[in-house]
Amino acid sequence: MSYFSAGNTTATSLVQYADNTGNLIFATGGANATAFTVDLNQVIAFNGPIEEKVTISSANATANVNFDAVTQGVLYYTSNATANTTINIRGTSAIPLNNTISTGQSISTVFLNTQGATAYYVNGYQIDGAAVTPKWQGGTAPSSGNANSVDIYVFTVIKTANATFTVLGSQTQFK
Repeated sequence: MSYFSAGNTTATSLVQYADNTGNLIFATGGANATAFTVDLNQVIAFNGPIEEKVTISSANATANVNFDAVTQGVLYYTSNATANTTINIRGTSAIPLNNTISTGQSISTVFLNTQGATAYYVNGYQIDGAAVTPKWQGGTAPSSGNANSVDIYVFTVIKTANATFTVLGSQTQFK
């Protein structure tokens, strides 16, 4: 059996019903208000854009940054970084990512790191406070940031067993 969580959508505002072909329809009410459809092959089709929660912080990225995957998909630091950073991807401060996703599931996270004249980079990686070594696009981990730009790090975290994760990472410069 598959389950769906609609974030902040409550049971009173999200209605589920089946159409004449057996597809599950999830609607928010009103005419043509289908939020998404799940077909018999468990393929989800969204009626409109998929939105992600972005946390915008006017702080500087410092030595340690916690990324709470339950409450955001994107974390954007808008002030210039002041140090190389270790990023810790977790569910929340109270819930480990290990308890948030199941084996065979993945999440994608995006960290935007604003750079000044002196550039810094993400050089430490953790899941729930335990060190991990990402596999990097192109085969080589970043060894520097990019001055006067925004470096974007994308991490896809795949849970392969209890407290065991494969992390795929990339760094892209935007100027």
